[in-house]
Amino acid sequence: MKRHSMADWQLYIIRCSDDSLYTGITTDVQRRFAEHLAGKGAKYFRGRKPLEIVYQESCADRAQASSREAAVKALSRGEKLDLIRSFR
Repeated sequence: MKRHSMADWQLYIIRCSDDSLYTGITTDVQRRFAEHLAGKGAKYFRGRKPLEIVYQESCADRAQASSREAAVKALSRGEKLDLIRSFR
């Protein structure tokens, strides 16, 4: 099993075909996006397609990434859009 270094964990947000926003964490955003495109993993993508990664944020470790994911998922859509705008 590969050991991950300190900053390997990423929080990401994907814009979907129904204009919803999906938030997740991973150690490899591009690989995970490809998995979502292929229909693997999150049940969220059944019936909607992932279109683009609109936000990424580095986290120190899995615990921090999970905590941050919960915080972002609790944001309103408007707050998530503000976060995305600050990234771009």
